[in-house]
Amino acid sequence: MALPKHIGFIPDGNRRWAVNRGMGKQDGYAFGIEPGLQLYEQCKALGIEEVSVYGFTQDNVKRPSEQKHAFSQACVHFAEEVTRRGCALLVVGDEDSEQFPAELRHFRKRHSSGIKVNFLVNYGWKWDLAGMKQGDIRSSDVSRLDMVVRWGGGRRLSGFLPVQSVYADIYVVDDYWPDFMPEHLDQALEWYSRQDRTLGG
Repeated sequence: MALPKHIGFIPDGNRRWAVNRGMGKQDGYAFGIEPGLQLYEQCKALGIEEVSVYGFTQDNVKRPSEQKHAFSQACVHFAEEVTRRGCALLVVGDEDSEQFPAELRHFRKRHSSGIKVNFLVNYGWKWDLAGMKQGDIRSSDVSRLDMVVRWGGGRRLSGFLPVQSVYADIYVVDDYWPDFMPEHLDQALEWYSRQDRTLGG
C-alpha cells in the first residue's frame, strides 16, 4: 500500500466531547494530548516522513480565557513530550503575539533529525501568506501535504496550511478527537491508497 509522505491532522471536537460528558468545554483539551502521542507513535512506526498538526489558530484565541489557557497548556505539554520522543519539531505560528506560549519559542527553528512534526500554534493563514511581502510564505519549511485527516465531522480545512494543502486528499473522521483510535489512521490510509493521485496531470 502506497503511503503518503506528509499527512496533516486536524484534531477537532475536544469541546463537544467534554460537554457530552458533563465537563466544561475547556476540560476537553487535556484529553487530546495522549491521542496525539499515540498518533505520533503510529506514524513513526509506519515510516511517515512528515506530519503537520493543528494546535490552535489566531481565531481560536477569541474564545474565553479559561479555554485559551487550557489549549495553550495542552500544546506546550504535547510539544515537550513529542520532542522528548525524538521528533524533529517545528512550531509554526506568530511568536510575536502575546498569545504564543513562551515555552515554545525555541521550537520556531527545527531541531533534531527524526520524523518531522510541524505543530501549528497561534497559526493563521493570513499571517502565513503575509510572509510573501518578504519573499516567501512563513510556513515555507513545511512541505506539500499528501493527505489531511480531520476529526469531529467537519468538512472544511479551517485555514489549515492553504498552500501546502492545495492538492491534499481530505479524509473525515466523524468521531471526536479525544476518542481517537489507531483504526482511524489505518482506515484513512487504506482510503488514500485508492485515490487517483494525478495532481492535475
